[in-house]
Amino acid sequence: MEYRKRYSDEVLKERLEAKGAVLVEGAKWCGKTTTSKQVAQSVLLMQEPSQKKQNLQMAETNPQILLQGKTPRLIDEWQLAPKLWDAIRFEVDQRDSFGQFILTGSAVPPDTKEISHTGTGRITRMLMRPMSLFESGESNGQVSLKGLFTPEYQVAASSEIDLETLAFLICRGGWPKSVGCSQKVALRQAFDYYDAVVNSDISRVDEKERDSERAKRLMHSYARNIGTQAKFEEIRKDILSNDVDSFSIDTLYDYTSALKKIFVIEDCPAWNPNIRSKTAIRTTDTRYFVDSSIASASLGLGPKDLINDLHTMGLLFENLCIRDLRVYAQVIDGEIYHYRDKNGLECDAVVHLRDGSYGLVEIKLGGDTLIEEGAKSLKAFEKIIDTDKMKSPSFKMILTGIGNYAYKREDGILIVPVGCLRA
Repeated sequence: MEYRKRYSDEVLKERLEAKGAVLVEGAKWCGKTTTSKQVAQSVLLMQEPSQKKQNLQMAETNPQILLQGKTPRLIDEWQLAPKLWDAIRFEVDQRDSFGQFILTGSAVPPDTKEISHTGTGRITRMLMRPMSLFESGESNGQVSLKGLFTPEYQVAASSEIDLETLAFLICRGGWPKSVGCSQKVALRQAFDYYDAVVNSDISRVDEKERDSERAKRLMHSYARNIGTQAKFEEIRKDILSNDVDSFSIDTLYDYTSALKKIFVIEDCPAWNPNIRSKTAIRTTDTRYFVDSSIASASLGLGPKDLINDLHTMGLLFENLCIRDLRVYAQVIDGEIYHYRDKNGLECDAVVHLRDGSYGLVEIKLGGDTLIEEGAKSLKAFEKIIDTDKMKSPSFKMILTGIGNYAYKREDGILIVPVGCLRA
């Protein structure tokens, strides 16, 4: 299968030029190993069946042997032998050179007691996510997120994604193996991923037995709360309302923590700007999965189900957009946040760059009424930002699911279909 270029290719090369080792983390099946192999000059697969036992024993007794090879040397699923971390950190010090190692892992090590050094200054982290629509070929990339931070950038583009196609893309997700397959095969990938999470991965992350039915209930409730700031107690009550005898708050924290360790859940942190009023800003994270397809699989929904329930489709579309914005923002040294205050004023996504520049984004499935709601919200939010203490927003954008064109309105708000966007 031909390799599809990823934004992570560029990010990984830049990180290797600045540090001795790069840790590539992210969800299973998102393409970490394949992407890392594009630049690696030698590879150690810790999980290779014929070598696994020997690799683990060597990691315990003489880890330096495993580190020998042309650089950058890729060590895949390194977390199976946490002692490798200190060995790599030490080896980087000894070699005193950048670009020595790439570590990949789809889980946080279960036992960090075996790691004595953080790796600061030697090992840098890079989070890899499933493919954005531009990477998978569904977005034509006629609008650049980076360009939107430039005042003279002109927005004029078209998109051909219709409602049926969008519903399919939400349910298919950004899993590399699903791109280019028939619709039936592509949709099967997300359900297989979901089954692997609830039946094995959630327990294997730390070798702690967890009940698959409870995991299903939690993920179902999480999907029902996509795009909200639902507190854990609210999620627990929702689980209990669905014919579950018991689900303690400690159990909820434990299961949620495990899902975060295997990068299934990726909540969006709250943005805390300088504002003119004394309104209390909500600090609870906004609930999202790393990919919209996990939400649709958790709810047992397919494309036709979403078309018949546009409210649910809008929520899952928001998760797709957050995924894409995160992928694009990473390339331009940005982060994605969410804003909401006690008065209910909110902004779905704030693209915040390291230099303090930021853009405000409302996410709407489409339609004049929803777009006007989004524009009203953006204008109200901009008014309360204290521009004496921070910059004015570089742009205000409504990111839509369906719509033929990208353009700037007379009030300066950008309308951009997600099928036009790139980094």
